[in-house]
Amino acid sequence: MSFSDSLPIRVPLISAPVTPFAGDGSVALGSVEALAERLVRQGVDGVFVNGTTGESHSLDAGERRLLAERWVSVLRGTSLRCIIHVGSNCLREARELAVHAQQAGASGIAALAPSYFKPADVEAWVEASAFIAAGAPALPFHAYDLPAMTGIHLASDRFLIQATGRIPTMAGLKFSNPDLVLLQRCVEALSPGQELLYGCDDLLLPALTLGATGAVGSTYNLAAPLYRAMQAAVVRGDWQLARRAQRHSIRLIEILSRSGYLGSLKVVLSHEGIAAGSVRLPLGSPNADQSRELLNAWESWSAGSAEIAAAKS
Repeated sequence: MSFSDSLPIRVPLISAPVTPFAGDGSVALGSVEALAERLVRQGVDGVFVNGTTGESHSLDAGERRLLAERWVSVLRGTSLRCIIHVGSNCLREARELAVHAQQAGASGIAALAPSYFKPADVEAWVEASAFIAAGAPALPFHAYDLPAMTGIHLASDRFLIQATGRIPTMAGLKFSNPDLVLLQRCVEALSPGQELLYGCDDLLLPALTLGATGAVGSTYNLAAPLYRAMQAAVVRGDWQLARRAQRHSIRLIEILSRSGYLGSLKVVLSHEGIAAGSVRLPLGSPNADQSRELLNAWESWSAGSAEIAAAKS
């Protein structure tokens, strides 16, 4: 058996959708259905609502509830999972959002650790997570590890081991961390039935080879077929094409990052027919000249992506 034969044929790709805003800055719930339809066509396996891509920390609790309800409603009857991020710097609010997610019919919940008053150690992180997860005792709970944004650098593998004994619904990690050594330790710490959903789109190929069991990402809003082609290439043993697909993914991230990543992502989605609006302050959106340059680069990138997705060398 070759190394590629030992890799899963298909791992779940879960899109982190943007939060669409209207011209007056309010949440545009009417755009959720169009975005959901796009994601279904793209072939993703679920959504991760109210996360970083969804600007959750720029939303109030009422807006987050409305978005959770809307996504659950739109996806009802499909095979897509609907994981709701409920993390907040206020643990009481996070737990209330967990209660609401269960009542709304979500598939699962996830939570960043509070990042203003940070947990001092793994034990405090576990206790904070247990408090949140107890609000939704019927839903799988994923801890969300994103040190680049939270500033929390704790041993995620130790967290998994301790949380599994403390949280009955512990389902694994959303691991958005480029530390691939720590990723391997986390994979080894998974209990049966748990999953490690990798959150760095530009490192998905090495993450899969090291044991990640799925992925959550923002570029899956635009390019899920590229990542499917990458994984299919690995299964066939076509590492040249797999690496080419990963490099093309990195190129997309570079294009989006030139004028503000989330604002650029929304510009491209709007160009693709999804009324995504702009981002909320303190983030910024590309100006008119930057948007033209962005969309020209996107069109060129899309042609290359379609070529890779169709290739079977």
